[in-house]
Formats: sequence, structure tokens, C-alpha cells
Amino acid sequence: MNQSRQHVAVIDYGMGNLHSVASALAHADPQAFVEVSADADVIARADRVVFPGVGAIRDCMAEIRRLGFDQMVRQAIVEKPVLAICIGMQALMDSSDENDGVECLGILPGKVHFFGDDLRDELGHRLKVPHMGWSCVEQAVDHPMWQKIDSGSRFYFVHSYYVEALERERVAGVCEYSRTFDAALASENIFATQFHPEKSHTVGLQLLSNFLAWDGK
Repeated sequence: MNQSRQHVAVIDYGMGNLHSVASALAHADPQAFVEVSADADVIARADRVVFPGVGAIRDCMAEIRRLGFDQMVRQAIVEKPVLAICIGMQALMDSSDENDGVECLGILPGKVHFFGDDLRDELGHRLKVPHMGWSCVEQAVDHPMWQKIDSGSRFYFVHSYYVEALERERVAGVCEYSRTFDAALASENIFATQFHPEKSHTVGLQLLSNFLAWDGK
């Protein structure tokens, strides 16, 4: 690999279409070397790390721990910028209500809750769960990851559970779906999104481009 190219590792623990994330990153910066990998050495060598995921949190956490990625993610966060996406974001929290309660990584204080079976908007109209489709994200902080992205831009979501961060100063963006929920979190080298930037077209590619330029902290 050309040493002048930055190396981006997408953590592969068998959950989600990781290659769509890798393709979007490569599109955001064609000069970057993007590698989907379950190899601890590859992830340790990378300049920055993406921690994605879809599916049930119990299965995700079981694989993360079985493969030793719990410690790997902790170490990566100390050393380099990390972007967590969807279940990757939820896995950073203390616990999730999904699957009758699952202990998560506890890297960011907070919990993951179910939207509910009878979710309604302000007019009383029933809302579907999972929350799926395009929704506006209001930026809560000024952060390099929001560069060239307007507050209120629409991103693509697919989720039945939402994050509630305990430390509100870490909330980088919020979204409305019957209630206000945390759509993005920022803490030192971590930026985490409930939405899928790789499925969010122009604004998603801009966020990925910002991540590839962000030096963390």
C-alpha cells in the first residue's frame, strides 16, 4: 500500500452490509485505502476505524465479545478517529432494552430504548416501527463532522430502538420521531450516528468525507 494513502478499517464482525459502507468511504475519498477486516492487526494499523452494524443487539454484542472487538474498539478510540454507525452507536452505550436487556460496551453513558408498539405523532396518527426512511437531523453542537452540512439535513434511518445519552453534552444531533431522540453523539475521538451515512446520498457522503479529514478530539 502507498504509505501516503490513509488507511481506513471497517470492522467486520459479521453484522450488516459492510461493503456498502466501504464503497461509500471509497467514493468520498478515492485516494483512501478502505479495508473491511476482522483482523486485529489490520485494525490496529489503520489511521481511522469505522464501527458499523445492523441486526439484533444481543447477536451483535455476542460476536463483538467473541472476537475480542470490545477491547479493540476501546483501544482504537484512544488512538484514532472512530465512526460508529447504527448498531455500532448503540453498542457503545451502557445497555439496551432489546432482547430483554443486553449489556453493551459502556464506553458512552446511556441506554437504548424501544420506540414502542403504539407510537404516534403530535396529531395522534400512528407511526410505524421501525423508524425507516429520511428524517431531519438538528445539529446540537458545532463539530468538524458537520462541516458543509446544514442543520436540519435529512439522513436515512432504519431502527426500532433509540439512544438516550446520559451526558447531554455529548449529543451532537437530534431527530424527532414521536419523541426527540439522539441521532448523533460526539466524544473525543468518537463520532456516532444512528442514521446510515452510507445510505444518505450527498449529505451522507459529505459526513464520510468529513470523517476522513477529521483528526479526532
